[in-house]
Amino acid sequence: MDKAIIVDHLVKNFEVTEKKPGLKGAIDSILSPKKKTVRALKNISFTIQPGELVGFIGPNGAGKTTTLKILSGLLYPTAGFTSVLGFDPWERKPEFLKEISLVMGQKNQLWWDLPAVETLELNRAIYEIPKKEYEENLNELVALLEVGKLLNIQVRRLSLGQRMRLELVAALLHTPKVLYLDEPTIGLDLIAQQKMRDFIFEYNRRHEATILLTSHNMDDLIDLARRVIVIDDGRILFDGVLEQLVSRFAKEKIIKVSLSREDDIKRIEEIGKVKKVAFPEVILSVPRSTVAVAAAELLQNFPVTDLTIEEIPIEDIIRKVFRGETSLHKKK
Repeated sequence: MDKAIIVDHLVKNFEVTEKKPGLKGAIDSILSPKKKTVRALKNISFTIQPGELVGFIGPNGAGKTTTLKILSGLLYPTAGFTSVLGFDPWERKPEFLKEISLVMGQKNQLWWDLPAVETLELNRAIYEIPKKEYEENLNELVALLEVGKLLNIQVRRLSLGQRMRLELVAALLHTPKVLYLDEPTIGLDLIAQQKMRDFIFEYNRRHEATILLTSHNMDDLIDLARRVIVIDDGRILFDGVLEQLVSRFAKEKIIKVSLSREDDIKRIEEIGKVKKVAFPEVILSVPRSTVAVAAAELLQNFPVTDLTIEEIPIEDIIRKVFRGETSLHKKK
């Protein structure tokens, strides 16, 4: 199989009823509803190789979750072609459903009033997992996610981080070849986030699973995804290596300089844009093309004790993209 996932000129439109504010608006929307078409996906295309882990990122409402639901067979596309492991997702054949899993950070599949182990046993029956394979998979997942002591505790009594780890166990018992992760670290504390990232990395490595990951957490992307697809307003704006996003759209570099005495900041502002002053450190940004000249001027004209040149953090660039401050164009 050449491609695990193929998306070709995918379009998804939703028809919604317009509702005006107030009681009269509510009555009018019932008696004489007016419809409008919302274009959620606008002719998007991409492919993903088997075993690839790809970050699928964009602001709220960009079309990320809609795409994942189409690739899972939960939504039918308006137009275009999709293929996952050679299957048409919308047909939802049992053979297809046994090869995929969708984990959404704000959705639960565990039974709230029962211990998690009850849901796991139910999933074993649904996916027709042989008893021996089920026990092997369960033991592996429990060890990786460190949830052995949580299996027999009522789900409603668990913390969000504990629940999310058990949600992953339930989603991966059948060892899917394709895994869709929609905001898997949302709402988790820093320690739980790191455990989740470590697990995703290890699962991808052990099982060579194809993973499509959506996240607003920049650490998720930096730790896990070499390739990112940026989507906004239903269109793909960028598809490439994460570092390329920096090299193509970070037009500046950061210079951090330590001074032995306080000097006139106005003079430093002639060299670059001062972003922060906390004596003895001054941080400024300068155009990439003039960074060497700027560094030389600082060393020659100021009492410098230390100087470093750094790239703008990846998360800052992506935040600028989301706020519309940086213009992206799909890679040719």
